[in-house]
Amino acid sequence: MGCRLFIKIQKKSVISLQQHLVRRYSFFLLGVIINSFGIALITKAALGTSPISSVPYVFSLRFTPTLGQFTFFVNFLFIVGQIVLLRREFQKIQLLQIGVNVLFSSIIDVSMNLLSPFAPQGFGQELLWLLAGCAVLAFGIYVEVSPKVLMVPGEGLVSALARVSGIEFGSVKVAFDVTLMSLAAVCSLLFFHGLQGVGLGTLISAVLVGLIVKLYRRLFPGIARHLEPQAV
Repeated sequence: MGCRLFIKIQKKSVISLQQHLVRRYSFFLLGVIINSFGIALITKAALGTSPISSVPYVFSLRFTPTLGQFTFFVNFLFIVGQIVLLRREFQKIQLLQIGVNVLFSSIIDVSMNLLSPFAPQGFGQELLWLLAGCAVLAFGIYVEVSPKVLMVPGEGLVSALARVSGIEFGSVKVAFDVTLMSLAAVCSLLFFHGLQGVGLGTLISAVLVGLIVKLYRRLFPGIARHLEPQAV
């Protein structure tokens, strides 16, 4: 009798863990979708897109492929970079970033199409769109990182660079964003002889999004607690 009861408890425990894992991955994917919409909002503000999207956006302004398609290509390079840097230390489960990349890039294009009928008029409206985009993107990031299941490609490359170099993650992230913005600015100057796709909005989002994520952590701590990994 005691053995059967133990087996029943174990089965319930396993089912509970499986349900919790499904919930964590579901929230992660929801966060990725919210991220995509936030990036589209920031981009539509026409003050310059977010740092992580700056290079793909500049290329999408110059060439035929869409922002989402160029985002997929750049993020794929980020995944390859992780594999090269980490080698045997690269966790195979992180290959799921490829699927995440497909979702992320696709939703960016869907969001851009949904927002295409709208165009903010004047600096005031553009700033409001930018701030709304930063708020949405920050919430998506908070929801995405809380389950602690996977990393998005950009974050994964920063983590790999930090591990290999021994430099603190935050410092590498700042250098990474600055590098992307600089590269986007150089490409814009080469393509258009001026700045397009990179601007005040890029700088504001670079600073503001991280601050808003910290605010969400204080306002909604239950989300992170609800999605914490459970011990077996």
